[in-house]
Amino acid sequence: MQAIAGSKAFAPLEGRRGLGNISSRISRRPLNLAAVKKPLNLVKERVCMGSSFSSGWGREMCWKRMDTEFLPSKRGSSRTIRAKAYDGDLESTASEKPLTSSSGTVLPYVGVACLGAILFGYHLGVVNGALEYLAKDLGFAENTVLQGWVVSSTLAGATVGSFTGGALADKLGRKKTFQLDALPLIVGAFLSATAQNVQAMIIGRLLAGIGIGISSSLVPLYVSEISPTEIRGALGTVNQLFICIGILLALVAGLPLAGNPIWWRSMFTIATVPAVVMALGMIFAPESPRWLFKQGKMAEAESAIKKLWGKGKVEEVMVELRASSTGSAEEDAGWFDLFSKRYWKVVSIGVALFFFQQLAGINAVVYYSTSVFRSAGIASDVAASALVGASNVLGTAVASTLMDKQGRKSLLMTSFTGMAASMLLLSLSLSWKALAQYSGILAVLGTVMYVVSFSLGAGPVPALLLPEIFASRIRAKAVSLSLGMHWVSNFVIGLYFLSVVNKFGISKVYLGFASVCLLAVLYVANNVVETKGRSLEEIERALATAA
Repeated sequence: MQAIAGSKAFAPLEGRRGLGNISSRISRRPLNLAAVKKPLNLVKERVCMGSSFSSGWGREMCWKRMDTEFLPSKRGSSRTIRAKAYDGDLESTASEKPLTSSSGTVLPYVGVACLGAILFGYHLGVVNGALEYLAKDLGFAENTVLQGWVVSSTLAGATVGSFTGGALADKLGRKKTFQLDALPLIVGAFLSATAQNVQAMIIGRLLAGIGIGISSSLVPLYVSEISPTEIRGALGTVNQLFICIGILLALVAGLPLAGNPIWWRSMFTIATVPAVVMALGMIFAPESPRWLFKQGKMAEAESAIKKLWGKGKVEEVMVELRASSTGSAEEDAGWFDLFSKRYWKVVSIGVALFFFQQLAGINAVVYYSTSVFRSAGIASDVAASALVGASNVLGTAVASTLMDKQGRKSLLMTSFTGMAASMLLLSLSLSWKALAQYSGILAVLGTVMYVVSFSLGAGPVPALLLPEIFASRIRAKAVSLSLGMHWVSNFVIGLYFLSVVNKFGISKVYLGFASVCLLAVLYVANNVVETKGRSLEEIERALATAA
């Protein structure tokens, strides 16, 4: 309905002779229906017949929309004519329609999906504490190359998984892909836990990586598609929050290692539990209504909407889905379609956001946090990691409360600005002699500031924003491509980071990261659109009009 009001079909209303007088009369006194109903019907007929909604249900919805714009509400309040064409700026066309409150039960299904996010964080963090012990146990403690393979095999697997997750989600549906994703997560964790040599460990880590790669694109995609518009930002942030929780759980799981060196096997065994629960939980979870609609399964889509958002939302959401699909019977896009002139501009935003996210230095800050805290007198590695993890969780929790109030774009710009300032502080604390006596405290402050700033926007927003701005026919594959850039960037930075630090020094590297953060602010300001408070279908139609 909102798209009809905002479409160019209504633009001529603003300049048509006589309508301004009708508007002023409506706003000054109660409307005389008998006096204006006939001319209004003529106006509606001309507008709706001349628009892209001139036949079938679209014409009917066009008439209904104009009725709500011209006629007073049931309570007798007067309304003025609103006939604003979309001007190319998504942010200037906030949704005017009243939203029906959701009365369904979406939170349990978001929780089941986010078990994939917990495993994402857990598998990334579990090897940090366990590597030293498992290397000794499996006989490659002196071989740093093999240790590097144990770590990087997960990233390699995640890259493969992220590129395949979108295609699987389009082909099989979101729900079945979650259940399929549980297989490499369970088998990978089991192989790692029972490994008797380094080869088995690498295979297990590779399979787990494929699993978390699929999860990295599938979780934000599914959560965005099942979340009500009014809380989609908050629920989308839960993905990043659960990743942080997964990392913290890996840290906690490693605490017994000091007293029990073979505890590392139990750490990997623990990872099978969330994967099994996710597979079983998805049996009861509804499929994405948007995917069902695209498959032509209307009755199932309505049933899923009722289960997720309540009976009162069924008609409203189905109208949105039909409006979004009007005039387009296109099949899901292929990989090469993402690079076409039609889609590349919006796809490039997703790729760029994850590129900036990784090149802004988050991995470097986490990697060096232990040495930074030691310089400040915090000798415990566990305490240092806990402080970083707690800062990440705190920032993400705050972001979840602000996402639907401040908006995605605002949080991204604030986040990258704070990260730039933190990186500058870290660089100066390590290089400016005048600050030498305060270097330890300033480095800790800069690290905590950076992690909190990252978790406010640069961490959670990209995975939330991308499913919102991608058209339905490219959404799954475009999210996969963007997440693929995340994993490729992560892998490359991990591969060359130490070499760059050894050549230029950590202070100059931090300064380079600060520059990247400032470039990210400029990029976001000029390219990213605000999406808060708008349904996925509204966003898609508005961006399609602007293209």
